[in-house]
Amino acid sequence: MTSSLLFNVTTIAYLASMLAFFAYLASRVEKLGLLGSLTALTGLILQTGAIGLRWRESYQMGVGHAPLSNLYESVVFFSWTIVLIYLLLDLRYRYRVIGAFVMPFALLGMTWAQLALQSGIEPLVPALQSNWLLYHVVTCFLGYAAFAVACGISIMYLVRDAAGAAPAGGVLASFPPVKVLDDLNYRAIMVGFPLLTLGIVTGAAWANYAWGTYWSWDPKETWSLIVWFVYAAFLHARITRGWVGRRAAWLSVIGFAATIFCYLGVNLFLSGLHSYGR
Repeated sequence: MTSSLLFNVTTIAYLASMLAFFAYLASRVEKLGLLGSLTALTGLILQTGAIGLRWRESYQMGVGHAPLSNLYESVVFFSWTIVLIYLLLDLRYRYRVIGAFVMPFALLGMTWAQLALQSGIEPLVPALQSNWLLYHVVTCFLGYAAFAVACGISIMYLVRDAAGAAPAGGVLASFPPVKVLDDLNYRAIMVGFPLLTLGIVTGAAWANYAWGTYWSWDPKETWSLIVWFVYAAFLHARITRGWVGRRAAWLSVIGFAATIFCYLGVNLFLSGLHSYGR
């Protein structure tokens, strides 16, 4: 059994989970929602095993590092964190319909990684040879994942709000009330924001270790600060000015778009100290 095979099986599991959630959204049959959650959990367990197996394979090759060092590994880990955060939300609140709007993010990441990205295990460049790599990447991607879940919830809010009163038997009848969606969006961002903050702090410490300076206004650093300000503005507006509802949902979607550009756009289109993350 290889990590590549397990990642492929994980992708299939996430596809099955997404389809089960779509069926639940259309039919409101509770067993389909439970099936979606259980299939997502199965995929998460398989992916956890695959990540551990890839880590072991790197040691067998004489490279020996956590599988978080290139674009392929980071996309795979991002998908893992999205499913983890969603399942924790599902365990706490049981609004399984949210899975129909979150699992596509995880599936898209896994599909792109498996079909389009180079998956080879390579030695670390000198800048990555530090324990700060693990601390920085884990905290950042857990924050990103919380923002992905918040974005999915915000899309649900905007769809439900635009439709007005949903027919009793319609698809939208399976959505939680808009007030619940608004509150879940806020809670997800309240989880993601301190994680992102911690990720920026650990990144600064790592930068000082690798390059001798805490901050150099590298494109990745600049965009991470932009993302931080977007979500800081969200929380500030919510707490001090009572921003709720549609405005909060749109700001959440904009924040996640900025997050994706910070993560992928900077790596793919801009050059800088983080160019190794390709």
